[in-house]
Amino acid sequence: MVSDAAGASASEKAGPASGHDGHKPQSFRALVLGSIGVVFGDIGTSPLYAMREALAHTRSGVETELAVLGVVSLVIWALILVVTLKYVILLMRADNKGEGGTLALMALARRTLAKPNGKRSATVFFLGVIGAALFYGDGIITPAISVLSAVEGLKEAPGLGGRFDNWILPISAGILIALFMVQSRGTHRVAAFFGPITLLWFLVLGGLGLYHLFDDPSILRAVLPHYGVIFLFENGFLGFVILGSVFLAVTGAEAIYADMGHFGKKPIQAAWLWVVFPCLVLNYLGQGGLILANPAARENPFWEMVPQVAYWPVLMLAAMATVIASQAVITGAFSVTQQAVQLGLLPRIDIRRTSETQAGQIYVPQVNTMLLIGVLVLLFSFKTSSALAAAYGIAVTGSMFVDTLLAFVIVRFLWKWRWSATLAVLVPLVAVDLTFISSNLLKIPQGAWMPLAFGAVLVLIMWTWTKGAQILTDKTRRDSVPLVDLIDILKARAPHRAPGTAIFLTSDPDMTPVALMHNLKHNKVLHEKNVIATVRTAETPRVPESERVRIEVVNDDFKKLIISYGFMETPNVPKALTLLRKQQGLKFDIMSTSFFLGRRSVIASAHSGMPLWQDKLFIFLMKNAANPTDFFKIPPGRVVELGAQVTV
Repeated sequence: MVSDAAGASASEKAGPASGHDGHKPQSFRALVLGSIGVVFGDIGTSPLYAMREALAHTRSGVETELAVLGVVSLVIWALILVVTLKYVILLMRADNKGEGGTLALMALARRTLAKPNGKRSATVFFLGVIGAALFYGDGIITPAISVLSAVEGLKEAPGLGGRFDNWILPISAGILIALFMVQSRGTHRVAAFFGPITLLWFLVLGGLGLYHLFDDPSILRAVLPHYGVIFLFENGFLGFVILGSVFLAVTGAEAIYADMGHFGKKPIQAAWLWVVFPCLVLNYLGQGGLILANPAARENPFWEMVPQVAYWPVLMLAAMATVIASQAVITGAFSVTQQAVQLGLLPRIDIRRTSETQAGQIYVPQVNTMLLIGVLVLLFSFKTSSALAAAYGIAVTGSMFVDTLLAFVIVRFLWKWRWSATLAVLVPLVAVDLTFISSNLLKIPQGAWMPLAFGAVLVLIMWTWTKGAQILTDKTRRDSVPLVDLIDILKARAPHRAPGTAIFLTSDPDMTPVALMHNLKHNKVLHEKNVIATVRTAETPRVPESERVRIEVVNDDFKKLIISYGFMETPNVPKALTLLRKQQGLKFDIMSTSFFLGRRSVIASAHSGMPLWQDKLFIFLMKNAANPTDFFKIPPGRVVELGAQVTV
């Protein structure tokens, strides 16, 4: 699930047609080029290691010709079934206001089921949590395996004679550390080069493949699917094991759907069908032809393809391509984090914008640090791309399976397909997903447990946060006074009035905010104007400015203000207040307005509805959540915080 800043950059350069089907020719070409640089970076680095890993399992007693034809056939048909049919054709139709990705799909599915199907909606919500958690598990492996597989090209580099073999890990670590360190500066400066560099990479992949296709043209037989089927049946359990490595060829496919909002359906589909897919197929066929002509090349078929005269330029290009692929995953993690926070799956996190004009340019320091530590631990634990390949794939297959299950809700309940048509399309896709998941489960002892464990920890964190927040909301609601009752009380006993406007932030506009109750109880004052403000997250990516703010007059003393944001937007309360002036003529002088926030001190309780250890985890998450003043972009000098003690 990748949502790269470069995507925003490319789409904005393309002009107002961005993201729609009616592109001008020039903007359409810009979007196609941008999508090649961002969307396909991960899947474009798979040829470095996918064939090598798949063939590594066939060494003992397997005929070379059948092994090569079978593996290449499986790779090509995996690209056709998983990438082309599932993502490019089916899932790209299931967009949430133009946006894609697991969380966008979850929000769309929940909105489709709505309230009459509460249990189904809860299941969909849990699937979204699992999909998001698995994405992070994939996110710590992709940079490590991509960069390491490129730097390992130094082993075969002409003129070195193995002198740099011991430096491969430090060089890889240096590249990755530098990559993570520049995240805080934003990626818009390098994003402009993503498209041309990655396009050149794909053309090199296709060119190398076409060149070696003539080593043994009989490799073209691998286009026929029955060679893959025969290979699987003749090798039994070994063929099943090999499927786990074949899946490496399609890792990154979920980015096609996730980045749809940045580039639009048509540019991504055109980039895949006319550039990426043909170049990948040519390269895998070329690797197969080379191995048929020279069986020893199976040890490292990609680097064996590269002519000596072009080795160093291709090595440098491969390094740049893997950095781009890693960048897409890193910024994708930032985007998923933003969506998860807005949808209430995670506590508030410090999310910084690195550009005033490009919506996709965000930086999340905690996530950046977490990913860097995880990537370096993986790098020095596994040491080679072959060892990392054993851990790679399980998180991606799980995430893809979640996408298929969520797609069922869309196909059946939103598009209202008949059961026969729904099952005819989705059952084969489920079968493919389950087959790949099963084969990747065999990698658990070799390291696949790591991304699963990482994902399980994140599922636990998201589950604890959502459950704890619901318990806290319910308890606060029980202990609060309805706003209409407070108004009646104030009519009977009028408090002292303070000049100016007070804005009370609360999650429930019908109940009296805790901060307002404390202000009346302890300070015994009520401001001249009081606004009960609630910031809500819609289950759409973005909310148009015309629907951003809605105000309801309760009486002369109180107004309710509802501020709505999409799950891909960053809340900014002062900016929303300026819209009231433009749209409804209401004035808020920021210098005479006080923002009242309720700060709750939470105490663990054994009778809260969660185990005591989970209470403590929830309290830890609350304490480390970003300050609401910073999160909502409220001027610190205008904030008054009033505390209350609550047990969960």
